[in-house]
Amino acid sequence: MKWFVTGATGFLGRHLVATLRERGDEVVALCRKEDASLAALGVDVRRGDVLDAASVRAAATGCDGAYHVAGKVSRDIEDAPAMFEVHVEGTKVTLDALAEVGVDRVVYASTSGTVAVSSDPDEVRDEHAPAPTELVARWPYYRSKLYAEKAALERNREGFAVVVVNPSLLLGPGDLHGSSTEDVEKFLDRKIPFTPGGGIAFVDARDAARALLLAMEKGRAGERYLVNAANMSLASFFGRLERMTDVKAPPMRLPRTSATLAGVSADLMARAAKLVGATPPVDRISAEMSQFFWYCSAAKAERELGFVARDPNETLSDTVRDLRARGVVWPG
Repeated sequence: MKWFVTGATGFLGRHLVATLRERGDEVVALCRKEDASLAALGVDVRRGDVLDAASVRAAATGCDGAYHVAGKVSRDIEDAPAMFEVHVEGTKVTLDALAEVGVDRVVYASTSGTVAVSSDPDEVRDEHAPAPTELVARWPYYRSKLYAEKAALERNREGFAVVVVNPSLLLGPGDLHGSSTEDVEKFLDRKIPFTPGGGIAFVDARDAARALLLAMEKGRAGERYLVNAANMSLASFFGRLERMTDVKAPPMRLPRTSATLAGVSADLMARAAKLVGATPPVDRISAEMSQFFWYCSAAKAERELGFVARDPNETLSDTVRDLRARGVVWPG
């Protein structure tokens, strides 16, 4: 088979491309610049952009299906316009161009954060839960992904199937841009000043890549599939990392209900850091997000796609090992 892939240079995209090539499939990757590592895998790298319909049409012609994985990950509010353009407009342009050249099936990589975030520690959300719009509106990345997911599903129709996969936080080896494993990196470098009161959900990027393939093969058109390996409080998450690495978890814990306090604390620390010319340990958006619960269920993906997640301890161990091996954090 021959597949068109956007976002092939990202964390999830690289694992997806590697998995496709391992099973002998052809891959055409749309990239804004040449990438020798992709070419070394035998990937047909085409210069282009998800906002450039002509480049999408030229690269995707003759492909059997498409994986739209391109995106921009940022917690900086100043990146909101860029994220909206890439996620929302890029999805519209790309999917419309794919339909024009006869590609009839697309898997779109979204995020669990478009549905699975709550202030309730006992709530584990699934695909039927309503979008938490009041919360998502606070955070530009998730807001733009929610609009992009909506745009993708609106294009699902007879003869043009769109399936959405919603991974939780991606961890594991190979996050070359640090877009998803940044919090583990900060923990290892002892840069997290307090233990937030919220909860985290995560999945191995290698398993999420396989979920994309399963969605292409078995996913129902117009449906979303959450993929997740573990739900746990951030206190438990940091506790696991502490036992694995001997790096002590932050001793100070914030109350569970203090998202505003977390944001204010982050602002105060940023101001103090600025006075001495240092980098702030945590930004306001990250501090606020860490006070909520991102728990979700992968039951639908397990039932309909055959998705299976590996042991979360393996994922955490591989994440730490990779960050140290690449020199991102101190190896000791």
